[in-house]
Amino acid sequence: MRTLRIAVRRFDPFENAIRRQFADFAQAAGCDARVEVEPLELNDLHRRLFAARGLADGSLDIAFLSTDWLAEAQAAGLIGDLTPHLERAPIADFPGAWSPSLLGLQSFAGGFWGLPYHDGPACLIYRRDLLAEAGLEAPRTWEDFHAAARRLHAPDRGRYGTALALFPDGHNGFYDFCIQVWSRGGEPFGDGARPQLCTRPAAEALEFLRRLAGDAAAIAPGARDLDSVKSGLLFCEGKVALMANWFGFAALGERWELSRVKGLTDVAPLPRGPDGRSVSLNVFWVLTLASGSRQKDLAWSFMRHVATAPMDKLTTLEGAIGVRRSTWVDPEINRLIPFFHELEVLHAHARELPAHPRLADIAHVIDDLLARATGTRLPVEDLLREAQGRIERLLP
Repeated sequence: MRTLRIAVRRFDPFENAIRRQFADFAQAAGCDARVEVEPLELNDLHRRLFAARGLADGSLDIAFLSTDWLAEAQAAGLIGDLTPHLERAPIADFPGAWSPSLLGLQSFAGGFWGLPYHDGPACLIYRRDLLAEAGLEAPRTWEDFHAAARRLHAPDRGRYGTALALFPDGHNGFYDFCIQVWSRGGEPFGDGARPQLCTRPAAEALEFLRRLAGDAAAIAPGARDLDSVKSGLLFCEGKVALMANWFGFAALGERWELSRVKGLTDVAPLPRGPDGRSVSLNVFWVLTLASGSRQKDLAWSFMRHVATAPMDKLTTLEGAIGVRRSTWVDPEINRLIPFFHELEVLHAHARELPAHPRLADIAHVIDDLLARATGTRLPVEDLLREAQGRIERLLP
């Protein structure tokens, strides 16, 4: 019996969905094969795929990759171009069944490097019942967001106003900083991922995050220990009133059996900055074909199966976020998650990070920047200048 080996980002909905999808595939295809799922936290997943060469040494067939990592993986020859497989055994409704925003980040260097699997742009997630009780509307500016967090902060009742996920995994902290810069009219990176951090928008963005992170009357404690999953689960457990986080955690709050916020959650575009810009971020998870896989035909057959409408819907029913338009408008899904159809609207506000082989390293520089900004009183201009120099030294 053949074994298909898949490395995934540790998250119960991912693990459960991929196992159920493989079981459905094996039955539908009459395939005598089994699956091994290797769940890993973000930093461990990156090390397994890149430093440990798991994508190239034959120990993996398929891997979940963040779109941030695709350029690095492609440049190192760690993933296979899916174009020949699409030509040999096409997906029937590809690419029309997907939003163009979910197909562009993996289309570069003359190839197509990953099939969309899990999506959900950054957005405002909030408890509409708590805002209504306090006579508040969903905040439309970042200052309103901070004020609402202070108003709704009630640790004596086991609830915090908001939360930041500043665990240094090159993920939410990095993204929050970029969103804050964009919403203030700035551009953190130029062509070729050249940093543009010594600017007024970047200074205002860092100052805002410092102020929010240091406000014990607004925020959940331990931000440096919270990653995106832990912060999202805090919301689902009813311990956070509102937050800027991934759409998927709002949906999870409607589907998770332990959720305390079912029927109480809503989403909206992220608050705008002083220049009136509401900006989201388009980063998503794709399935990639390991260059070292010795059973690429089996791997591709499974990837094609996962891309079908029923399997994409299953991804959502397990608690992740499907990527097909058919799932976004599916009546059953929207009965279970009444705001699911908002995905198309949220994508209209989404920006993208530059594709660069050193983007993961750049993200960790921003992690360090945020750690120093929130852990010291050093001037933000000095911190940004130092981070600018570190990133410039990373680039050719």
